[in-house]
Amino acid sequence: MKFASRLLTFNACPEDPFRPIATPIYQTATFAQEEADTFGRYDYSRSGNPTRTVLEDLLARLENAERAFCFSSGLAAISAVARLLSVGDEILAGDDLYGGTYRLFSRILDRTGVTVRYADACDIEKFAAQITPRTRLLYIETPTNPLLRIVDIRKLADLAHQHGALLCVDSSAMSPYLQNPLDLGADIVVHSATKYLCGHSDVTAGVVAVKRPELAEQIYFIQNGEGAALGPFDCYLLLRGVKTLKLRLDCQQANALKVANFLCAHPAVQRVHYPGLASHPGHDVHVRQARGAGAVISFETGSFEVSKQVVEATQLFRISVSFGSVNSSISLPGCMSHASIPAEVRQARSLATDLVRLSVGIEDVDDLLADLERAFERAACAVAAANRAAEVRERQVV
Repeated sequence: MKFASRLLTFNACPEDPFRPIATPIYQTATFAQEEADTFGRYDYSRSGNPTRTVLEDLLARLENAERAFCFSSGLAAISAVARLLSVGDEILAGDDLYGGTYRLFSRILDRTGVTVRYADACDIEKFAAQITPRTRLLYIETPTNPLLRIVDIRKLADLAHQHGALLCVDSSAMSPYLQNPLDLGADIVVHSATKYLCGHSDVTAGVVAVKRPELAEQIYFIQNGEGAALGPFDCYLLLRGVKTLKLRLDCQQANALKVANFLCAHPAVQRVHYPGLASHPGHDVHVRQARGAGAVISFETGSFEVSKQVVEATQLFRISVSFGSVNSSISLPGCMSHASIPAEVRQARSLATDLVRLSVGIEDVDDLLADLERAFERAACAVAAANRAAEVRERQVV
């Protein structure tokens, strides 16, 4: 079946004689057992819940995975993957990561005896040179957040396996609709399901999908043992959101391309980052491994004050730290989603203070473009007024 049909064609409630179209919410902590010395299929919702099972089975099929597992957040999902490692093991990660992932790796995971190092995953040779005998996991995002850099998944999967390591890909910016890392050789794919999989800004969730049965057993053991599984009501909301994934992203991508072209032509914008542009570094690689460019765009104005004024002047693009919702959002990553990365590290990784990130929604694109145009005009007026005021103060001092 085509992807749109796969999103809707699944057994919403296995073994239910009434055959409901929508999966019921099994809002229960425990399940009565028929025997005292033998558990049934479900016993405690941390260990398994019918609503979560339907969702996980659907996500596994969408990712062409052996199994998928739903967690209470994207970071909980990433934490579960990190638990696959032992004391003395090492993660080699891409150097353009979500700020929360960097915080987890650099300030929490290091307490467990697992080392994390960073390198440019877009340069395969330089990345390969950083692998050591202790490296057990290569961890990347593609496209990255917020610079939208592209990593060659297939080449990195080959590299990982040559060194006896696993490859984990954070594919949150793409969703299973646009990219399937497991088909390209990755061992694990993670999603912040809060983003495109949900799409409505009303669920915080994470997903881990794995390629092999032994990995599935390990991830399930961690999910059950640490208790960070997604609750039944959130599973229900996520199931509802996933059904419209293709419809939402088709509209969001079409809008995003028009917004990206608008930004490229705007005199106040110095640089635009969007994989859908032929000029984008890594565009050719992205086209080979993905089926679309997504709807996240970032751009630079060359001035923090200009960027700040633009972000604060928009009305349809609301200031928000997340992305992937049907509502358009705007942010300054250096002050928001990536603020947990030290300033010197952000500078070394070319994460400019003036970088603006857009998540393009499903509003009418003409309204979105008008909103941005007004914001640039207001920003220009505000900065000009501030400069005039500064000049007046300087003359008064003199």
